[in-house]
Amino acid sequence: MNRSWPALFRSLIPVLSAAHVACGDAGADPGGAGGTSRDSPDTSSTSASSTSASSTSAGGAPDVWIPALDTSWHWMIDHPLDLNDPKDMGLVDPTGAPIDTPPPTVYDIDWEFTTAETVAALHAMGAKVICYVDVGAFEDYRPDAGDFPDSVKGKPDYHWEGSFWLDIRQIDVLGPIMEARFQVCKDKGFDAIEPDEVDGYANDSGFPLTYEDQIAYNRFIADLAHGMGMSVGLKGDIEQAEDLWPHFDWTLNEQCFEYEECEILVDTFLANGKAVFEVEYDDPFSGHMTDRSLFCEQANAWGFNSMEMPLDLDGGRWPCR
Repeated sequence: MNRSWPALFRSLIPVLSAAHVACGDAGADPGGAGGTSRDSPDTSSTSASSTSASSTSAGGAPDVWIPALDTSWHWMIDHPLDLNDPKDMGLVDPTGAPIDTPPPTVYDIDWEFTTAETVAALHAMGAKVICYVDVGAFEDYRPDAGDFPDSVKGKPDYHWEGSFWLDIRQIDVLGPIMEARFQVCKDKGFDAIEPDEVDGYANDSGFPLTYEDQIAYNRFIADLAHGMGMSVGLKGDIEQAEDLWPHFDWTLNEQCFEYEECEILVDTFLANGKAVFEVEYDDPFSGHMTDRSLFCEQANAWGFNSMEMPLDLDGGRWPCR
């Protein structure tokens, strides 16, 4: 999950007008895992019914899976995925109640917690699998924590115990570590990479990171994934979407409705035929309470793959379509 909330740098923007109606479009074509191919971006439409996808990544690598614009998906990175748990599989909402929407055709799950057998089982179900990897922060609980020298470790990452910002300028140091992590994803059979914490320049990292530093590092991450035969999404970092969309195959955003900044994703990723995955949170303790009735109608109109989810991403989902 995006653990680099912008709360340190901007105050909470009031939630959207209650005039929006609740989610609909149950039964829409999930697309995703079996999307059709295209040779160039389709900019003629960004409707929710589009199911176009590409077999060529933003980096030009052939035969890389690219999600369709209309993709039913699930995001669960809190613990190892239990294939027999309906909540873990996104087949019910976080309370355990059934949901009247297509089952996920894409799963976004953690690189460390997930076994090759789990990935293979999801593939056997016809799903594609995205590998969640933190690339911008050091986590002292990961198995490769000893590979990070002290010189790249910065200030604590806001709100997340055991996590510290990285000096992304040191690509010569971080590059081999990230390559090793991506290789784990590749070896386990993952189809794509979700690289988290890619906006350290906009946070109190402890390093004098610039906009240009972040662009260089994020492009390196995208090129690394493409070079290993996997697609890659821009996770958050919405302020740099205009510069980075050509290098990424899709995007995953948190809370763009809450912070009233979604339009840039329409103008960049969707306008160029690239899928937008988007999540708002239901968590009264954190203050993040963007109800589906306030954003799903607009999300569906734009063609976002939007959901309301529990903040911990620990199972269950409320998809907009």
